[in-house]
Amino acid sequence: MDNRNKLTVRDFSFYYGSLQALRGVNLNIPSNEIFAIFGPARSGKTTLLKSINRLTDFIFGARHTGTIHLEEIDIHDPKMSPPHLRRRVGMVFDLPTPLPVSIFDNVAYGPKLNSITQKNRLNEIVEKALRSAVLWDEVKDRLHTSALRLSGGQQQRLCIARVVALEPEVLLLDEPCSGLDPISTASIEETLVQLKEVYTVVLVPHNIQQASRVADRAGFFLNGELVEEGSAYQIFTKPREKQTEDYVTGKFG
Repeated sequence: MDNRNKLTVRDFSFYYGSLQALRGVNLNIPSNEIFAIFGPARSGKTTLLKSINRLTDFIFGARHTGTIHLEEIDIHDPKMSPPHLRRRVGMVFDLPTPLPVSIFDNVAYGPKLNSITQKNRLNEIVEKALRSAVLWDEVKDRLHTSALRLSGGQQQRLCIARVVALEPEVLLLDEPCSGLDPISTASIEETLVQLKEVYTVVLVPHNIQQASRVADRAGFFLNGELVEEGSAYQIFTKPREKQTEDYVTGKFG
C-alpha cells in the first residue's frame, strides 16, 4: 500500500443479500484531508462509510468483495478486531445521539471504557476533545449539566468530541448537518476544517454546497459506482464526466 494514503479502497463491491449497493469502487484517501462522498440517495455513500469501520458486519446476509486498507492493514484481516478498528476509525451519524448524562460524562465515556480513570487525565482529555470540536468555550462553565439541554448543533459537536476523545486516526461523518440550522452548520464546518490538521475526515455532506466549502477532494457516486473523483475545485467547477456535471448543476438528483 502507498503509505501516503490513510485509506485505500480496491475493487470493493458490497451486497445486501442479492442487492448490490457498491460496484468495484477504487479510491485513495490521503491523510489529513477532508474527502467528500456525494451523490443522490441510494448511491452507496453510507454503505461505503459503514464498510470502512465494519458497521456492516451487523447486517444479516451482507457480504463484500475487494479490500479496504487502513494504511498497510486490510481492515478485514483477522488480526484487526472490529473494536480496535473502530477506535482507529470513528463515526458520527446524521442525528446527534448524546448519552442522557452530563456533557463531561459523554466525552469521558470512551476513555473510561479504555480504563482511564485518573481525574486529572480525564479532565485533560475532555477539554482537549471539546476544544477540537469547537465547543469548549460554549460549555466549559456547565460541564456537569445534562447534554440533552444543548442545542442540536451543540449536541452534534458533542458527538464529534466524544469520538475525538478516543483519538482515532479517521473520522467518518454521515450528513452531520442534515437537521441543523445554518449557524450550527457553519460551526460544524469550521470544526471539520480544524480537525483535518490532526485527522483524516471522510464526509457525506448535507448538500453539494457544503462539499464545495469544506472538501479538499471529492468523489461522485451514482448507483453504487464511483463515477469520478478528484480535487474539490475540479469536481465542482470542471467535472470530467457528464453525469457529474448534470448532478452538480442540478439537472438531476
